[in-house]
Amino acid sequence: VQLQASGGGLVQAGGSLRLSCAASGRTFSSYVMGWFRQAPGKERESVAAISRQGITTRYADSVKGRFTISRDNAKNTVYLQMNSLKPEDTAVYYCAAGATTMTGVYDYWGQGTLVTVSS
Repeated sequence: VQLQASGGGLVQAGGSLRLSCAASGRTFSSYVMGWFRQAPGKERESVAAISRQGITTRYADSVKGRFTISRDNAKNTVYLQMNSLKPEDTAVYYCAAGATTMTGVYDYWGQGTLVTVSS
């Protein structure tokens, strides 16, 4: 599976962005999908994850109520809608696929897309 993330950019605090992650292959619906982020000087952290059919989602406490993960299996794409952005959301965001559970190890990673939130 190859993953291509897009949608990052520069936004003011309080603004919104939607990230997209397009996957190659015909087995997209068999993968749990996740979004991660890594801020400068910090470790990578899980942001959100979604089950294979999109029924179950989970979020980091820091983004609950502001971010929404969704997927369109017909389009082989997972999304991350980010609202009420804060400067501390600034990071490179990565999508990942393949874990057997939403908290498991992910096998495939996209190249990352940079989100910068100005104060």
